[in-house]
Amino acid sequence: MSSGKFSPDTTIFQQMAEIEDRHWWFVARRQILDRVIRGLPLPDNADILEAGCGTGGSLATLARYGHLHAMDLTEIALELARARNIGEIRRGCLPDEIPFGDRRFDLIVSLDVIQHVGDDIAALKALRERLKPGGYLVMTVPAYAWLWSRHDESWQNLRRYSRKGLIRVARSAGWKVEYTSFFNTVLFPAIVLARLFRFSPAHHQTTDQSLPSPGLNRLLTFLFASERHLVGRVAIPFGVSLLLVATKEES
Repeated sequence: MSSGKFSPDTTIFQQMAEIEDRHWWFVARRQILDRVIRGLPLPDNADILEAGCGTGGSLATLARYGHLHAMDLTEIALELARARNIGEIRRGCLPDEIPFGDRRFDLIVSLDVIQHVGDDIAALKALRERLKPGGYLVMTVPAYAWLWSRHDESWQNLRRYSRKGLIRVARSAGWKVEYTSFFNTVLFPAIVLARLFRFSPAHHQTTDQSLPSPGLNRLLTFLFASERHLVGRVAIPFGVSLLLVATKEES
């Protein structure tokens, strides 16, 4: 994704590419992201950067709003993302290797990326320098350090965030925070129980990347995606993930 030290097993990316167009978590997150972006006053044909596009699951959603550019560090992820033939995708790394010359963007999206970066403040400062005046950052991160699990370890996450901690990091990087909210809230109790169980020595599953049965997958998608009617409008007080919308704090 976005740190030179981030190098998980390539099979994780292959597994993600196989399921992310159908898996309830990815599908619902895209619906929530789409609703949040739709509410922003972006120009027509906005210049958009996805910082850490992974295998490209969000490219089609973002491309609806303008000219899409995307970056990632991992070669297998880049190969899988480019196979979608959406936008311009290049190798890049936060904070020091953002591609596309000196291009500035109306919207920068970073989905579950900065938890991989050693210096998250430096990463957000670098992204701030690539935003046009009046532009927006939309970012998601995993929430609550106590929810740490083998899924975090397999993805080489370095941290999970509290709401106050995420706001503090963003402000330290010069961002004006416009909105924050938890999400993945409806399923929060079930996910907490699953994570606690999977962290026990008796359970050897390393990630949450498995596709449920079709019926269960549809139900979980419906429940999680229902939060799109709230996210962006009210601040949900708890959830598995955090969303932040920010603008450039001009000096």
